[in-house]
Amino acid sequence: MRTGAAAILGGLAVLVGVGGAQAQDVGGPPPPAASHAMAAAVTEWRTVPAANLLVIDTNRGRILVEMAPEIAPLHVERIRLLARAGFYDGLSWHRVIDWFMAQTGDPLGTGEGQSPYPDLTAEFTFRRDATMPFTPVAAPAGALVGFFHSLPVQTQPDEAMAMTGDGKVHGWGLYCPGVAGMARDEGNDTANSQFFLMRQAYPALDKRYTVWGTVVSGLEVVRALKSGDGDNGMVTAEPDRMTRVRIAADLPEVGRPVVRILDTGSAAFRAMADQVRAARGADFSVCDISLPVDVSQAQVAAGG
Repeated sequence: MRTGAAAILGGLAVLVGVGGAQAQDVGGPPPPAASHAMAAAVTEWRTVPAANLLVIDTNRGRILVEMAPEIAPLHVERIRLLARAGFYDGLSWHRVIDWFMAQTGDPLGTGEGQSPYPDLTAEFTFRRDATMPFTPVAAPAGALVGFFHSLPVQTQPDEAMAMTGDGKVHGWGLYCPGVAGMARDEGNDTANSQFFLMRQAYPALDKRYTVWGTVVSGLEVVRALKSGDGDNGMVTAEPDRMTRVRIAADLPEVGRPVVRILDTGSAAFRAMADQVRAARGADFSVCDISLPVDVSQAQVAAGG
């Protein structure tokens, strides 16, 4: 059964919007340095490419996921393929565990279904070189923890690049609130169409399930989905559903969601991360950092 993982453990806040629009965070509780982010210059905000933005409409509201093809190219391409085919439309959130995650993507709604395409090779880790936009926020012994765009990751230090044949080091996504992972059977290379979105942090999943993106808006929707019964979290009666799932780039330009997120390479982000780390002290986790996000709708088509 493609159960995604064993039972487990999030936080969301809403910040004052930039330019009058509502800005939401990605991750845990609101950072004490939120004012740094909201005062950031326009140039310190990054627009998520429409080709990497997954728009999940549900009966509870909209969820926006920034996909990370640099981290898990095979899995992101599968999500794109299935979204464009309308495969996910109408499917239930069949396994939802409070303080853990919400799982979907099964056409049978039982945890045993999948798409007609072959299973995927696991992408539990990725290779990082010096050109990859990674911003460290902590340096535990022999490692770096930080962000690749909106995704929290852990990686070997840059110094190790000189000792590898390809000039790259290993990295992997961290299962903080909002992180998107791929469900699988017992075998590593058995992910197919089912995926899950984290309602809370659970580091025991790290390097065991492929990470392919991060919820950048709608974590409150993920947490509002109807929870299942018992330890396995299966929703047996009237589950919530995805009504439509599309890649933002495939939607009409006018009215398409546009997501701006604080650039993790910016001075404003570094100031915010420093303040959160100082406030948390020895208890600091990368999951404590919430990235401010501004969501709007395109009003004019490109070139219009």
